Amino acid sequence: MIIKRTISKEEIKELPKAVFEGPIHVIQSEKEADKAVAYLQAQSVLGIDSETRPSFTKGQSHKVALLQISSNECCFLFRLNMTGLTPSLIGLLENPEVIKVGLSLRDDFMMLHKRAPFTQQGCVELQDYVRPFGILDKSLQKIYGILFKEKISKSQRLSNWEADVLTDAQKQYAATDAWACLHIYNLLEELKHTGNFEIEETPVAIEDEQGTRPL
Repeated sequence: MIIKRTISKEEIKELPKAVFEGPIHVIQSEKEADKAVAYLQAQSVLGIDSETRPSFTKGQSHKVALLQISSNECCFLFRLNMTGLTPSLIGLLENPEVIKVGLSLRDDFMMLHKRAPFTQQGCVELQDYVRPFGILDKSLQKIYGILFKEKISKSQRLSNWEADVLTDAQKQYAATDAWACLHIYNLLEELKHTGNFEIEETPVAIEDEQGTRPL
């Protein structure tokens, strides 16, 4: 497998859409959370992400509303605006035996810490993990596009994550983000152990806020 160092926004637009196809479970009570966490505690690796209701008013902010945690088979959407950060969830986040894979985890945990104190363990930051594979891009969408030649839709990112009922589009978006982190990790772990990859050696340009510049 040849791994590109970077991918442009234009190339991303041309890719087919990535979709998580497994069951998605919405968790809205502490009892449901305890049952879901019992399953998740038995997994060796999980993908995680979070969503917060966007604020369009200066000075206004919201607490994290959704914590999505995915195994290879299914994804759980914990509605923290309804349940809070339950003791069972805190136990999972603090368990060093269960690997939690995510992107920009520092931001996720900063928001989660506003709901309850805990010390996260067993976490893998994808932005760091992809470096030995030559990948320069930092966004989940671009990393996924490089590795799988599919794009992750961002259309629901600014939707209301505290709505009484989450739409199917919101659920699909949230689950796909968490599962994509796990999917990336699984592939890179396989490539690391087999050595069956090459890093593209052609000159590249990386995109930043000032536009595209040579590397």
